[in-house]
Amino acid sequence: MRHLVTPCLICTATATSLFAAEPVTLENAVEPASNTPDEAFAESFSFEQGVHFLDSAALSWQKKHECFTCHTNYAYLYVRPMISFEDTAHRQVREFAEQLVTEHWPDHGPRWDAEVVASATALAFNDSRTTGKLHPATRTALDRMWTIQREDGGWNWLDCDWPPFEDDDEYGVCLAALAVSVAPDDYSQTPDAVKGVEGIQRYLAENSPPTLHHRGLLLWASNGLNGLRSDSQNQATVDDLLDRQNEDGGWGLPSLGEIWKRENGEPQDETSDGYGTGFTIFILRQAAVPAEDERIRRGIRWLKANQRTSGRWFTRSLKMDSEHFISHAGTAFAMMALCKCGER
Repeated sequence: MRHLVTPCLICTATATSLFAAEPVTLENAVEPASNTPDEAFAESFSFEQGVHFLDSAALSWQKKHECFTCHTNYAYLYVRPMISFEDTAHRQVREFAEQLVTEHWPDHGPRWDAEVVASATALAFNDSRTTGKLHPATRTALDRMWTIQREDGGWNWLDCDWPPFEDDDEYGVCLAALAVSVAPDDYSQTPDAVKGVEGIQRYLAENSPPTLHHRGLLLWASNGLNGLRSDSQNQATVDDLLDRQNEDGGWGLPSLGEIWKRENGEPQDETSDGYGTGFTIFILRQAAVPAEDERIRRGIRWLKANQRTSGRWFTRSLKMDSEHFISHAGTAFAMMALCKCGER
């Protein structure tokens, strides 16, 4: 068994036909070139190029690092079944996640509490988009999540100053709420889940989400958890998300978290990026903002005009310019947004 860890924590016609002829697998996956702001923009939008990037990034990360991270293969488990899920690439990443829960945890335990919550959420969403049934490994992860919930309703989270995933305890609470809200087979009605959600609500009553990004996650979770947020709170989140749209039609991730600071003290870049635009459009669609809404259409046009030649959408790291892995999650959310708007 490979060691599974989570480090401190989403064309051209010739290229398209090549990808169709040789699907990406764990055996042939090639790591994409580094995420850099100066990568050329694609001459035209290609959904297939985006899929190829996602498959390559997830499987090469799995092969090289043998771990799961929020910015790459956890995000992949959200987006891939929205595209298709009977592919070798998806199956290999999904099997790797199941092994983490069923083989690694019994022998070695999770490395952090965050790994439990992140795994439960990604697997639950993946179940909801594939079989529609709660997989035993997913149930194991969800049930374990409640055993490490704190007395105040929260979870011990990674605080590595890597926003938006590893910067505050509130992110873990939002993710746990999302896990329960999307889990199939009425998991939210099980005794452990009911008690756990009560703890989440108690925590949120005492600790307001620190960023608009986290409020967006709770808006998403509200679809499956009645009473998690009030109608007025959800509407305020929708209004605030729409208000952050840039003139070019996109959104910038830094605008969703005004408290986030760069490691060197420089101000955050407020330009539109893949994560900010993809995340916001996807959340707005979860809130039933119509795909035909002109503000959504402007965002979709931004995504189609700003894909890079690799198939990714670049997003600048919120911490340091030596690491831009947030581009992987940004590409996942960009593709999720496109799928939710019927753009393929």
